[in-house]
Amino acid sequence: MRTTILGLAVICSIAALTAQQNYEPTCKDCPATYVPNDEIQAYVKKAVAEKLTDQQVRDVDIGKSHVAIGVVHRGKLAAPAPDSVAEHDFVSEVYHVIEGSATLVTGPDLVGKKRRPADLETVRLFNGPGNNAASVRNGVAHELKPGDVIVIPAGTGHWFTKIDDHITYLMIRVDPDKMTPLRDEAASRAYLQKTGR
Repeated sequence: MRTTILGLAVICSIAALTAQQNYEPTCKDCPATYVPNDEIQAYVKKAVAEKLTDQQVRDVDIGKSHVAIGVVHRGKLAAPAPDSVAEHDFVSEVYHVIEGSATLVTGPDLVGKKRRPADLETVRLFNGPGNNAASVRNGVAHELKPGDVIVIPAGTGHWFTKIDDHITYLMIRVDPDKMTPLRDEAASRAYLQKTGR
């Protein structure tokens, strides 16, 4: 019995080592993508000057997925705008708050769900197809402040119900279905040189 157990343990160990040797990177020879702070700050400045909300800085192919970096700046909000709940079918989002504070409500149960138009810029270029809604039933309120991070999976509604003065956050979008187009440094720099969108 002991010999059988020892033999099985050795076979399992060899199988595990062999399996580990067969792993390959999902993105071979892919370069790293660096975004300097001065570029992020240029997007913040452009957002404030031109009253822009969501801007895509990069959209990078990392093999099995795209990962995008955006900068979002939102002004004061005393009450939520109509149908301002957003939900994305395929793209998950991560917010890292740079400055300001706000209340963000999240949850999967959307009230008054309406399909977002396919020709909408944010659908085409930033976060793919999804829905808007009037509110989130039984949502969870998050009080966001500088340094905070929130992860919003695809299919989860998210809704700013209050913004104290403003909120600026770095947006990381995870797009495993590659719904959004790639955007490189040259496209980013060209965009920053233009006045207006």
